Amino acid sequence: MIFDRKEQKQISYSYEQQLNHKRYLDELKQEFLRLYNNPSKYEKSVDDFDVVKILGVGSFGTVFLVRDKSTLHYSAMKAFDKTQVVKKKNVKQVILEKKILQSITFPFLISLVCSCKDNLYLYLLLPFEAGGELFTLIKRMGNLSEPLAQFYAAQIVLALEYLHHCCIIHRDVKPENILISESGYIKLADFGFCKVIKSRTWTICGTPEYIAPEIILSKGYTYSVDWWSLGILIFEMSAGYPPFYHSDTMKLYEKILSGVFKTPDYVTPQCKTLMKHLLDTDPSKRYGSLKAGVYDIKSHVWFEDTNWHLILHQKMYPPFMPVLKNHGDTSNFRELSDIKLKKISSCLFQKEFENF
Repeated sequence: MIFDRKEQKQISYSYEQQLNHKRYLDELKQEFLRLYNNPSKYEKSVDDFDVVKILGVGSFGTVFLVRDKSTLHYSAMKAFDKTQVVKKKNVKQVILEKKILQSITFPFLISLVCSCKDNLYLYLLLPFEAGGELFTLIKRMGNLSEPLAQFYAAQIVLALEYLHHCCIIHRDVKPENILISESGYIKLADFGFCKVIKSRTWTICGTPEYIAPEIILSKGYTYSVDWWSLGILIFEMSAGYPPFYHSDTMKLYEKILSGVFKTPDYVTPQCKTLMKHLLDTDPSKRYGSLKAGVYDIKSHVWFEDTNWHLILHQKMYPPFMPVLKNHGDTSNFRELSDIKLKKISSCLFQKEFENF
């Protein structure tokens, strides 16, 4: 990837550029619909890979670093225990996650390499992003510099704009679900709470510190919840901790519903105003949900030096580059206790997952 530092100058986001960007999104949406309605078939088996190390453990699956036995190429493999998926009534959600992952094509979103299954597990094979989780970087640095926070936030804005254009709501934007690539750019991952929506949805889900007021109130919600999460993300990148926190979940929700938070003095006024607009407890007044849509966010003064075109096409030199020894380096990930994949002789829940 070639970065030209001389190109890093502000180009006004003109009306013509907005139209060109919308055409670009329309083309990507058509590609999404084509892949979503005509999913590809894969010929891979879990036996084609060697498990190297565990990378992460989530509520719905365990992620491993694996290496292809024939190509020696590294990937991340998310394994779902079929029994747990059925027990937690997540069969439809896991199948939907796979379907969305194999249909999305956008620079700042993780997408599916292939999928497979065996007697006990379902597997999603994903690109391995060796820079680790954004969460780990924030904890290591304490908080991010403003240029770095702007750089990452801009990519999430573009990623959410694409998802919403494809009628997809993410519902779990947070540092743990944002991966740093070798290139220094990021990928929004974990589509376990994703949903394709036509109007409103009512499911209560998400991470407590990042959950929007309208989800807590069970009033029905739309894409506005992702813009709320963006506001929380910008705050956490800037401050090193989320704006609303409490060990008691109900008291945490009370704080979120109040919408009152204190910003550190070192956060710039421009950043504070954008966070205030994104963390408006009234979704109808929240940036991203107004008449101008995402352009209220893109044109905000905090992003005035952001060249959206160069970032979209990854031609801007990143403010931070992860240190890597090799392509399979896992030093940017947290150390976790080893978990072994099990083997059984009979196939579980064959009917439930016949379309996976």
